[in-house]
Amino acid sequence: MPFRSHRRPVVGDVAQRKDDESPGATAGASTARHQVLPDAELRAIEGTYPEGISAVQIVDVFTSRGIKFSEASFRKYVQQGLLPRSRRVGRKGKHRGSMGVYPSKTVRRINDVKALMADGYTIEEIQGQFLLYTDLVEGVAENLGELWTRLVVDVAELEPKPKKELERELADMRRDGDRLVERLNDLTRRAIAPRTNNLRLAGAAGGAEDLL
Repeated sequence: MPFRSHRRPVVGDVAQRKDDESPGATAGASTARHQVLPDAELRAIEGTYPEGISAVQIVDVFTSRGIKFSEASFRKYVQQGLLPRSRRVGRKGKHRGSMGVYPSKTVRRINDVKALMADGYTIEEIQGQFLLYTDLVEGVAENLGELWTRLVVDVAELEPKPKKELERELADMRRDGDRLVERLNDLTRRAIAPRTNNLRLAGAAGGAEDLL
């Protein structure tokens, strides 16, 4: 994700801010930084919920691993526009209604935001300078993924000769698409680097308590 490489050292009294998402009433940012999930575990979680994950399951992902994260905190993340949009899916069984389901990447997004807050970024900085590009690049990746999925279905129905040719071309295009997303991530990271450096020089940031 574009914003994950822009963490800055915690300055001033940020390390002493109260954070009810980390153990203890006055836990420091260094402790909070450890209250995030490693990448291998995030990938495993995303593999467990490929079709989406509910708000209750998201909260449980963190709390079951000893990381404080309440339903109230989750709602605040949603209100601040920090998470991907949910979609409604029907419950199994008659008259069960529907429920909101979030893409599995939501867990990774929360994890990254928590790490950024622990490193001293304000909610405004995260919203305006990191998530903006993140959402746009993720949108490109998701649309390309949907395009490849549809093309694979149509190509599979072709005669053997054109099918083989188009499958080879499709494989090449998918690799090009992956490289495009990687380059976009790198480009957006470099584009916001000057502003990130200015924010770092400006000193500590506040406002993370608004999400707690």
